[in-house]
Amino acid sequence: MKIDFGKLKKIELPFKIFDGYITSQVFAATVVCIFLFVVIWIAPETLLKVIKRTLAGVYTPWVGIQLLIYEVPKIVGKALPVGLLLGTLFTFDKLTKDSELTVLRSIGLSFWRIVYPIIILSIFVSVLCFSLYNTLIPYSEKKINMLKHETYETHFVYTVKANKDKLKKILIVPRYSNNQITRPLVLNFDSSQYTDTSVLSSIMQAEYAVYSKDKWVIHNVKQFELGKDGVFKNISRHKSIQVLDGEKANTAFKIMDYSTKRDRELNNREITEYISMLYSESLFDEYRFMLNKYLQRYFHSAICILFAILGCLLGFSKPREQKLVNFVIGIGIVFAYYITLPFFDMCAEKGLLSPFVTSSIQPVAILIAIFIFKKIKDL
Repeated sequence: MKIDFGKLKKIELPFKIFDGYITSQVFAATVVCIFLFVVIWIAPETLLKVIKRTLAGVYTPWVGIQLLIYEVPKIVGKALPVGLLLGTLFTFDKLTKDSELTVLRSIGLSFWRIVYPIIILSIFVSVLCFSLYNTLIPYSEKKINMLKHETYETHFVYTVKANKDKLKKILIVPRYSNNQITRPLVLNFDSSQYTDTSVLSSIMQAEYAVYSKDKWVIHNVKQFELGKDGVFKNISRHKSIQVLDGEKANTAFKIMDYSTKRDRELNNREITEYISMLYSESLFDEYRFMLNKYLQRYFHSAICILFAILGCLLGFSKPREQKLVNFVIGIGIVFAYYITLPFFDMCAEKGLLSPFVTSSIQPVAILIAIFIFKKIKDL
């Protein structure tokens, strides 16, 4: 696949009108496809659920309208690549039927020169897609949670090590919601008895915990002390005990807070910080999963460009070629792209494949498909 830049320079000025014409056609078709995608996506489940809860008095009409509005950015983020693929496919299929592409090819325009304005348009859409995932989608997700009064509870476990191999303490949070830490459990270990391991020395059960900068304090504590033989030897009560301080306290709280959120609720700065802390704390399953989701933001944006080129290719057709086949192929590629995302997320989380592989395998596959279709269509 080769782009003749010499030809591009020669024909750039005379075909500015054509560039504007084809761009406007693709833009209009893409907007329509995105709108239809949003309507189809939101109607079956989200819209019906909001209507039912509004009629039941759970939501006020204004809250229901806000929920639907805040759902749109998330759906648009998914719809942008789909809209470009179907929009370019529909436009170029129409140009083929009207013999406009035949005329352009007959005067010597290459495939790449014809789709040049579409590539420029898709780059702008790609930047928009990336910005949505970095700003508007996290904002709208937080607003949805506030309107629904939803909180995502988690069973959080944080480990503090005396050194690389020996445990110092394990902090267990059975319930954390909305900055409320309820009934935490602290397991303290003694590493002085053995050179290669640590033994449980005491268990502290508290009613609640309070985090302030640089420290965790548990309150109304019942402490069970164990002897070297593992038998309880004493039970004591304490009003409050500080269990974490310094950077460990801040890291533990941030990891716990981030772990209660979906990846789309985090902007790029937050998700980068979360990934860094997960790696430093050796939480590799969650680290691989979040790194995969973070890299997907970049590759999902790049998909906009690849889908636009692929749609142009599928739209090019010969006089007797079955037009419906190209549309079926396009829809099949979209379906395959979204249906395989959870599978690759799982592969990354379980360590079956590197996150760099799982996040890039789909764009690479689409790039290969572009080469194959260009060769088949002999453009």
